[in-house]
Amino acid sequence: MSRKEAPRVGLLKAALAGRITNAEGAEALYLSVRQFQRLKLRVRAAGAQGLLHRGRGRPSPRRLPAEVRTRVGTLLHSTYHDVNDCHATEKLREVEGLLLSRASLRRIRRALGLPAKHRRRPTQYRARRTPEARMGALVQLDGSPFAWLEDRGPTLTLHGAIDDATGSVLALHFRPTEDLHGYTTLLHQLGTAYGLPLALYGDRLNVFVRNDRHWSLEEELQGAQHPTHFGRILQELGIGYIPAGSPQAKGRIERLWRTLQDRLVVELRLQGISTLQAANAFLPAFRADYNPRFAHAPAEATPVWRRPPPDLANVLSCRYQRTVARDNTVRLGPRLVQIPRGRQGRSYASCRVEVRECLDGRVLVSGQGGVLLAMQTGPGPEFVLRPRRAPHADRRQSLGASRNASEEGGRYLPIPRKAAFPRSARSASRTPHPVPPAPTHPWRRPYNHRLLEARGLTIYAKPRG
Repeated sequence: MSRKEAPRVGLLKAALAGRITNAEGAEALYLSVRQFQRLKLRVRAAGAQGLLHRGRGRPSPRRLPAEVRTRVGTLLHSTYHDVNDCHATEKLREVEGLLLSRASLRRIRRALGLPAKHRRRPTQYRARRTPEARMGALVQLDGSPFAWLEDRGPTLTLHGAIDDATGSVLALHFRPTEDLHGYTTLLHQLGTAYGLPLALYGDRLNVFVRNDRHWSLEEELQGAQHPTHFGRILQELGIGYIPAGSPQAKGRIERLWRTLQDRLVVELRLQGISTLQAANAFLPAFRADYNPRFAHAPAEATPVWRRPPPDLANVLSCRYQRTVARDNTVRLGPRLVQIPRGRQGRSYASCRVEVRECLDGRVLVSGQGGVLLAMQTGPGPEFVLRPRRAPHADRRQSLGASRNASEEGGRYLPIPRKAAFPRSARSASRTPHPVPPAPTHPWRRPYNHRLLEARGLTIYAKPRG
């Protein structure tokens, strides 16, 4: 008996005993008087079982015929055993001529005990995150590819950073694509205009976090993967990073893109901007007009911005480990840096150094203790900071791949390699040793290893002849 039918028994028995009238019982059950009288007759004849629906337990007149269900089950076991429910419904309708809904096919499949091709993920639980109380405690950053210039220019990607406590747009920068150069530029704008935040909140882009499953032996021993180039920058600056599990987690900046794709596109059109350089030049004025309109006061007035280091421009860089060549040079892709001689004519050949390629294109070579050994200026404003290889990769393993300028990155032309001479020409150019070694030359002096072990000295035998 259902919940709808259970309360009727007591009222109908009361009506049969004469304690209430038919009108009172019908009003309590929201029925008509005639329907209440019919129910009284059922209870008088069959008791409480008379209130059960007459169609309960009977097969539906609209159910699929048994032969159709059998044929569908046979096809699900054979021809369409690896087809999902929606696709199988279409094939049964188009190929087999069986008209049934996806829900009916799903019920047949479940009755046969066949698993679904794609397991349905349950709805994930989401809780509201309270915004930070102070400005600078958390900054959300993301990139949005969109036709910002409409049909006047190319499709660009807008990199942006928004404060979690106030909703203020802290930095904006246009780039052709979402890359390391754009996010490093955002970090430079934050450091120079406001300071360093406590943490950044973004997605799981490979610029921010490692998405590969490869673990080296060193990483397995330390229990964590090496960070990316951007992650090394954040570690040196003392900034935490929180990877979001879904777009809804960083909803503040996702809603910002919806607003900017409406307002900023119109502003760029009114200004007649059609180039990347002009769009970046307009962004500071747009932020100055946007923030007073949409930003709000934080819960606590004291900000938590930290002062950036004096060498912030040097920190915003990609780092690589290199071995100095015999001519005291270090190669970084097509770029060659000459290290000057050290104190008292010291040579740095075969020394391990750290090479940094900065955001402005400068190359810094540092030795032990972070001592600056050499610096090369940037190639120009068209420089793009791109990872030449993973910061944790071994130089000896990637030496062959690094010779290819297309894999190295950077907008430079590859240095042409010297043409190799033929083997015959090389053989002819070699001059034999003018004087053979003398019989008393150390190369011709064998030693007795027994005397060497007994006396602890290097004893040479008498020269021959």
